Amino acid sequence: MTEQDTDRRLAAAVRAGDAEAVRTLLETGADPGRAELLCTAVDAFAYEVAEALVAGGADPDRELPDGTTPLLRAVEGGSPAVVSALLDERPGPLPEAERDRLLVTARWWYERGAEGELRRLTGATGPADVRWVRDGADNRVEEVTLGGRTVRAGHGAVLTWLEWGHRILAPVGELVARAVRHGDEKHTDRSASLWTLVQRQSAQTWQEVVAFHRDPSPLCRAFVADFLSLGGMMSAVTAHPAWYERKRAELLGGWAETERDGRVLGLVLGLLDADDHPAAREFGLRHCGHPDPRVRRRVPPLFARPLDPEALRVVLDLGRDPDGGVRAATAEALGAEELSEEDRPVLLALLRDGDPEVVRRAVRAMAWSADPSPEVTEALWAFLDAEDQDVRLGAAYALSCRDDPATVEAYARVGQLSPELAGDHRADGLWRWRFRNEPKG
Repeated sequence: MTEQDTDRRLAAAVRAGDAEAVRTLLETGADPGRAELLCTAVDAFAYEVAEALVAGGADPDRELPDGTTPLLRAVEGGSPAVVSALLDERPGPLPEAERDRLLVTARWWYERGAEGELRRLTGATGPADVRWVRDGADNRVEEVTLGGRTVRAGHGAVLTWLEWGHRILAPVGELVARAVRHGDEKHTDRSASLWTLVQRQSAQTWQEVVAFHRDPSPLCRAFVADFLSLGGMMSAVTAHPAWYERKRAELLGGWAETERDGRVLGLVLGLLDADDHPAAREFGLRHCGHPDPRVRRRVPPLFARPLDPEALRVVLDLGRDPDGGVRAATAEALGAEELSEEDRPVLLALLRDGDPEVVRRAVRAMAWSADPSPEVTEALWAFLDAEDQDVRLGAAYALSCRDDPATVEAYARVGQLSPELAGDHRADGLWRWRFRNEPKG
């Protein structure tokens, strides 16, 4: 293959967004240096292709005829995944003048909004085409098309990452405002603020963030709850873990007393559970009849195992809840209990629930079941005919944990595992059963 053919194939792979082909062609000597290749990837928001090109030698700082650079175009385009791809593979720090230009550009777009700035640039007056798209592995963002130009509304995240990358400590209040601006918990702007504040790891930052748990906006309070759910990393790396743990316990107890928004209260109760908070049981009893199912779903895990009689009665009642999420949480709690003949029908009903997610979680819970009754064993065997392989694997694993003598047959009926389940820990259940039950040597 000639050099010209290789370069032509590279251009086609870039246009197709085929990152693997781009890497392969670069390894065989294709030239990534043509400016239009990187700009094509940037304009298409193909962050993996852009990353491969820069790693292969493409220059994100190369000045283009219009005075911009691929990196500046990426900042204007509003995709944090693309900007990160160009910066992470870029050799050396940015010159101060270029850093400042990028920061000013990101702030300009953020403050005016993607649609607003497109209207100014294109003069378009009609409605914008707005759709949600994934940006990177875990985040999403609005993609806005207007006047023949498309950008993504992730300029808040771009600005946040640029600041943090250059150790510019934006005010906590501004980062929280960026996080809640779009009102979406998976928005890339929110994720950027969250992770930046967690990484700042100082008592002052922590106190300024958690002060928003009194904010009138539930969005701000939910952000604080998510910050605390990740903030355990602080106590793991700080020289003063006891301080964070004490302050967190004090905060959560008072917050659970006063929170009135169902979604946020559910998050706070989840934090009480994660922390084994001394008041967890009290709040479980208090909120078991809460009108919002997002709160009731958090109640079963708040009780210590084994369940005391009062907690058991609450959990059994929740096993009949109209909300599937509540019943699923109940199934997990009851899985570790040795139930009486009177109470076992609730667990059996959960195993036969009409909601597939309730059944899936109930079957998983049977792996640590303390109930040796033949009725439960019979129910597990019935799941070996289920269409969902995850359920069949869960049933076989639960039978192996119960040392069922027919475990080999149970695993045979699971079938060859799909790629998604091949690495699941339950796949080793048969091996462990054999180790415990078959003669050695």
